[in-house]
Amino acid sequence: MENTFRTAFGRPKTATQMSCEGPDKWALLDRLTRAADSFELSHRTLTVLKALLSFLPSRHIPDGAAGIVFASNSRLSERLHGMPESTLRRHLGQLVRLGLIDRHDSPNRKRFARNRGGAIALAFGFDLSPLVIQAEAIETAAQQAEAECERLQALRDRVLVLRHALIRQGGAEAISDEIGRMLRRKPEEAALASIENTLLEALRQVADCEAEAEALPTPPARPTDQLSASDNQSERHIQDSYKPYFDSERPEATSAGQPRPADNAENDDAQRGVTFAEVMTACTEVRNFFPDALRNWHDLVRIGDQIAPMLGIDPPVLNEAKRNMGAESAAVTVLCLLEKAATIRSPGAYLRRLTQMARDGAFSLNPMVSALTNRRNCQLTI
Repeated sequence: MENTFRTAFGRPKTATQMSCEGPDKWALLDRLTRAADSFELSHRTLTVLKALLSFLPSRHIPDGAAGIVFASNSRLSERLHGMPESTLRRHLGQLVRLGLIDRHDSPNRKRFARNRGGAIALAFGFDLSPLVIQAEAIETAAQQAEAECERLQALRDRVLVLRHALIRQGGAEAISDEIGRMLRRKPEEAALASIENTLLEALRQVADCEAEAEALPTPPARPTDQLSASDNQSERHIQDSYKPYFDSERPEATSAGQPRPADNAENDDAQRGVTFAEVMTACTEVRNFFPDALRNWHDLVRIGDQIAPMLGIDPPVLNEAKRNMGAESAAVTVLCLLEKAATIRSPGAYLRRLTQMARDGAFSLNPMVSALTNRRNCQLTI
């Protein structure tokens, strides 16, 4: 037999062989996804558009009736993995309002197509040809979105570099923590620019405080023949879980092998360079926060640990000072910083500088406490 009966499935073959070759529909959808914010498109709306495009057998959107998708809502919902029809209608309406698709309704608002001569002659449904018309605008919006994304990424990278520099310098820890939380929320360009300016200002303040601390007069260095076996000045083992040992608790032995008695406060004061009474006379600001009288060095260290966070001194900075100065000397330094809190912009940076001096053996409490005592005496005589 010369005649062969064939059953056509789906659209006629002539409907897929259109002479008009527009942009690739999937490439166009990808560029529209990139420019979704410019068109106020959500990912759900883009998913509905992708389902509509999947009903076109060609990779290119044809003109005329062949570019109209006449699938029913139930078929579209099946292809969208069971999306409710109410949600589907809402997203279809959004695509129509944005002018990305057009609706060709039949008199009874049904979607169907009429074939003639093996091709689609008339179709009612959603026309996708507006996508081809807006292809140039979509490409422009996608390029602008990519440029903005690159600009935001570069600005974000600069902010991260400045934040890490601030963390390395150990200044403004509260600011760096707050900025870290803001960066997790993907801030906009204006917010990132404001964060960058804040970090630059914080870095300048830390640099100024470091320069101010370096300009301090260097106290006389301790003689090199005076060696100390204090655990607080040992640099062989450093860890963050610092446990301070007070003078009455240090496991040091006397020359006779007996534990050192607890009534040698005068010798300890001589080693520190100041007495407990001198510290209490010079540092009176602490009484505004802790009215109860301090009875010994143990109370002074405890109060110093509570005052340090009030001045913006972080625990790692205070622990480092204790390691290099000793717990009591670090507490006295904190009280002295409290006395001059109005004139010191960054007590944390100031304490780090003094800690470095103590590490180099060039730190002494006597000049600092004497300066506060002399100043107070001058104020009393006026």
